[in-house]
Amino acid sequence: MTSTGVTDEAEGSGPGGYAAARLRLLTEGARSGPPRRRALAELTDGWLAGLFGAATEGHPGVSLVAVGGYGRGELSPRSDLDLLLLHDGRDDKAVAALADRLWYPVWDLGIDLDHSVRTPQQARKTAGEDLKVHLGLLDARHLAGDLGLTASLRTAVLADWRNQAPGRLPELRDLCAERAERQGELRFLLEPDLKEARGGLRDATALRAVAASWLADAPREGLAEARRRLLDVRDALHLATGRATDRLALQEQDQVAAELGLLDADALLRQVYEAARVISYAGDVTWREVGRVLRSRSVRPRLRAMMNARNARNGRNGRNGGKPVAERSPLAEGVVEQDGEVVLARTARPERDPVLPLRAAAAAAQAGLPLSRHAVRRLAATARPLPAPWPAEAREQLVTLLGSGRPTVQVWEALEAEGLVTRLLPDWERVRCRPQRNAVHLWTVDRHLIETAVRAAGFTRRVHRPDLLLVAALLHDIGKGWPGDHSVAGETIARDVAARIGFDNADTAVLATLVRHHLLLVETATRRDLDDPATVRAVAQAVGTEHTLELLHALTEADALATGPAAWSSWRGSLVADLVKRVSGVLAGEPPPEAETAAPTAEQERLAVEAFRTGGPVLALRAQAEPPADAAPAPASPSSADGPEPLGVELLIAVPDQEGVLPAVAGVLAMHRLTVRTAELRSLPLPDGVVGSVLLLDWRVAAQYGSLPQAARLRADLVRALDGTLDIAARLAERDAAHPRRRGVEPPPPRVTVAPAASRLATVIEVRAQDAPGLLFRLGRALEAAGVRVRSAHVSTLGANAVDAFYVTRGEGAPLPGDEAASVARELEESLRG
Repeated sequence: MTSTGVTDEAEGSGPGGYAAARLRLLTEGARSGPPRRRALAELTDGWLAGLFGAATEGHPGVSLVAVGGYGRGELSPRSDLDLLLLHDGRDDKAVAALADRLWYPVWDLGIDLDHSVRTPQQARKTAGEDLKVHLGLLDARHLAGDLGLTASLRTAVLADWRNQAPGRLPELRDLCAERAERQGELRFLLEPDLKEARGGLRDATALRAVAASWLADAPREGLAEARRRLLDVRDALHLATGRATDRLALQEQDQVAAELGLLDADALLRQVYEAARVISYAGDVTWREVGRVLRSRSVRPRLRAMMNARNARNGRNGRNGGKPVAERSPLAEGVVEQDGEVVLARTARPERDPVLPLRAAAAAAQAGLPLSRHAVRRLAATARPLPAPWPAEAREQLVTLLGSGRPTVQVWEALEAEGLVTRLLPDWERVRCRPQRNAVHLWTVDRHLIETAVRAAGFTRRVHRPDLLLVAALLHDIGKGWPGDHSVAGETIARDVAARIGFDNADTAVLATLVRHHLLLVETATRRDLDDPATVRAVAQAVGTEHTLELLHALTEADALATGPAAWSSWRGSLVADLVKRVSGVLAGEPPPEAETAAPTAEQERLAVEAFRTGGPVLALRAQAEPPADAAPAPASPSSADGPEPLGVELLIAVPDQEGVLPAVAGVLAMHRLTVRTAELRSLPLPDGVVGSVLLLDWRVAAQYGSLPQAARLRADLVRALDGTLDIAARLAERDAAHPRRRGVEPPPPRVTVAPAASRLATVIEVRAQDAPGLLFRLGRALEAAGVRVRSAHVSTLGANAVDAFYVTRGEGAPLPGDEAASVARELEESLRG
C-alpha cells in the first residue's frame, strides 16, 4: 500500500487503474482539504513515475519535474498538471518519443496538461525571458528519472532568482498590480476569481516568490491558513461544478458552502473575504518592504557616506552595526515617521497610554503614510484598553482618523489586520467582511462604512458638527450584522457606541437619529410626492431640527457616493436637495403649502388643445440638464467626470381621456428603451360647453443606450398602442427572447404594500420587484384592471431592484378605503408573480 491508501497495482497498471483510484479518492468523504490534495498529488506522482519508468527503460539524462501548483503538491480535483520533461540534450528524437508516451495517457483521461520539454540551459533561458515560467520553476519538484539533473536545475533557478531579484521583483509587483486592475479585489466581489483577483491564490504564490528571493519576507501570521481556505473553496468548487474553474459564480455558492459544511453562501463569502484580506494586507506590507530595500540598495556609497557625515556633524549616531540609521521625524506624542512609515517613538509606552493606538492611526492618516506593521503588532500586544466612556482625546483622535480622507482606508485596514478595530468597537465584528448581495454595492459592509467616512470627510465644511457627521458615517450601517431592519437595529447600537466613546446625551440622540433615518431623504425624494404636505411634514417630524437635517443631507450624499455609481446621480441629488429645502422651511416655522392642482402652463394648454382638436395624442420632449436655479447644489455622479450628468428629459403627453393610457405610454417607452424616473398624470377640463377632458402626462425619462428617439416615432407608436394595432406585450416578449438573461441567483419574489398615512390626498402603493424591461407597463395594466386612477408614479431603480410608488385614487379623486387598497395591492402582487 502507498501512503494514500491506494494499492501499487492501481497506481501503476495504466490510465484505467489511476482513473479508478483517483475517482475513489475524490468521492470518499473521509478526506478533504490539504490531506486530499496531498493524496491526489502522491497518487498522480506514482502514476506518472510508472509511465516514465516504462517509457525510458533506464535511459539516462532525463527527468520528469512537477512545477507550479503541482510542484507544491497542491492538486485540486480539476487542476491541470504542470510538467517539465528535462533532458541533457544528447538524444532529441528519443526525448520526443518519450514525451509522446507521457503526454498522451494524460490527455486520454481528459486531464488538462501544461507541458514543456527543455534542457536545463533552455529552461533557465526561458525563465529569464518569461517571469511566469520562472515563478513556476521556483516550485520545481522531482518526480522520476535523473535526480541530479532536477537538483542542478532547481539550484540554478533559485540562484538566478536571488541574483536577479532587484530587477525581477518590480516586474512581479507590476504584474500583480495589472492583474488586480483587471480582476478586482477578491474581498469585495460577489463572483470572485479565487486565483486571479487581488488577494487570491496568485498573490499568495507571488509572496512565496518574494520570500525565496531573500530580499524581503511576507508576514507569516495567518498567511498559510488563508491560502488553505482559498484552496479548500476551490476544491469544493471543482467538485460542485465538475469543471476546472476558479470563478465562484453566484449559482454555485450554496452548493460549495454545503460541500464545506458552512451555513450558507454568505458564510462562504465571508470566509473567502477574510482569507483575501489577510493575503492583501500581507502583500501591501511585503511590497512596501521590497520598495524600501530596493531604494536603500540604490543609494550610492558616496551619498551614503555623505549622509553619515551629516548625521555625525549634527550630533546623531550615524551608524548602527555598520548600517545607516533612517531619520525619525516626530508626528505626535509617541509617534514618529521613519523611512516612509509611521512607527512608535523609542519613548512610547503603549502599556501606559491607552490612546496611543488611535493617536498613531490618526497621525498616519493625516500624514498620508502607512502605519508600520511592527508598530500595529506592538500596539495590539501591549496597549491598555480604553476606559468607558473614552477620554476626550481618544474621541478626538478617532474623528481625526475618520476625517483624513482617502489615507484613512489603509490605516484602518492595518488596525483591522491585528484586531485593534474590534477591540476599540466590539460591534464591528458583526459587519466585518460581511457581503452585500446587491449589485449596487461595491464593498462589503465594513469597507462601505469606511468609504462613507472618506466621502463624508469632503463634506465637513458644509456642516456645523463635522465630528457627528463622521461618526454617523462610520456607524450608519452597523445594524446590518443583526436581524430585522438594519436602521432600527443600528439606532440602538449607535446609542451604545456614542455613549461608550464619550458623546453627551444630546449628541448621542443626534447620532441615533442620523443612523435611524440615514435612508429617509433619498427614499422620500425618489418615492414620494414632494408637493404633498404630508410628505414634507413626515420628514420634518422625523428629523426634528435644522442642524440634524443639515447633517442628514451630507450623510445621505456620502452614503450614496460610497455605495457605487448606480446609487447617486444629479437627478437624485436634485430631488434630495429639493426635499431638504422644503423640510428646512417647515423646521424654520414656515407651514408647507397645501397641495393644490397647479394651473396648466402655456405649453400644457397648447398640447391639450391640440389633443382635443386632433382626437389623438400629442407630445413634446424637452431636455433637462441642470437642476432649477434655486435648488441646492448636488454633487455629480463619480462616473460623470466630463460634466454634469443630464437629469433626463421631460416628456409631456396630452391625450383625450380614455382607458389604457398609462400602460400604453409605459409600454411604448419600454419598447424605445427609455427609463422612466417620475410620472405625473392629471386631467385637464376642456373649454366650457365641451364634454370630456384631456389627460396630461408629465414624465421624466432617460435613454438607456444612445440618443433619444424622435418625438414623431414615439407618437406614431403611441397612436397604434392606444387603438390596439400595436401589441406591446408581444413586442417586449420578442425582445426578451432574443436576448435571454444570464443564469444567476433566483431573485426574491415581488412585494406590494400600502404605505400607511403617506398622503391625505391619495393612497400610496409601493412595489418592490426585480427590475425588467416593461415592468412599468405590466404594473400600469394591472392598475387599470383594478379600476383605480394613478395620480403620480415615482420610479426608483437600484441595480436589479425596482422600488416604485404609485399615488392612486378612486375615479372621483378620493383615496381608497383600507380594505380596497389592500385588495389592489394583492392584485398587483399576484400579477407580478404570474
